[in-house]
Amino acid sequence: MASYDLSAFDRRFQAIALVGAIEQQSPFGLNVGFWLRDPNQYVQWPELVSANPRVDFLWENTCYEVFIGVKGEDFYREINLSPSQAWQAYQFEEYRYPEDMPPQVAEDIELNQLKRTHYGLNVSLDLTEFMLKHKLKWDDLFIGLTAVLNTTQGHQYYAMQHSSPSADFHNKRDWLHQF
Repeated sequence: MASYDLSAFDRRFQAIALVGAIEQQSPFGLNVGFWLRDPNQYVQWPELVSANPRVDFLWENTCYEVFIGVKGEDFYREINLSPSQAWQAYQFEEYRYPEDMPPQVAEDIELNQLKRTHYGLNVSLDLTEFMLKHKLKWDDLFIGLTAVLNTTQGHQYYAMQHSSPSADFHNKRDWLHQF
């Protein structure tokens, strides 16, 4: 399992620590965990829901995200994971395109499990259809972990790294995990 310290886009905001971890589960499963340390209890949590519904616009509140890129290709997937236990997956042909709002739903990613924990969030994703449809192996993929935290201090944006002048989770340069 590989883990990453996610950093706030606003470097002055150091009140919350966030770690993301990625684990490949053969043949097509991906496990991701997020561990959050919020000693001042700044994070505002959405209400829990049941049955893991697919819901749009989760990023407007506290939301963890997984981006899946393919080496040498423009297309990618964005998976939104709410601590409410709602989720959604989107497909893009290239950087933020198509520009539909909400984005186009990706039906080739399935959720095995999404659970809010006392320390953050655990998710198990099934990438079978996505990987088989595009004839992908694990070493073809690269992953970005991000989070939007709705806090009493405003929205805070966390990522593996921030290389753009504004918080931009769609910037593939910041998706650092490779298999």
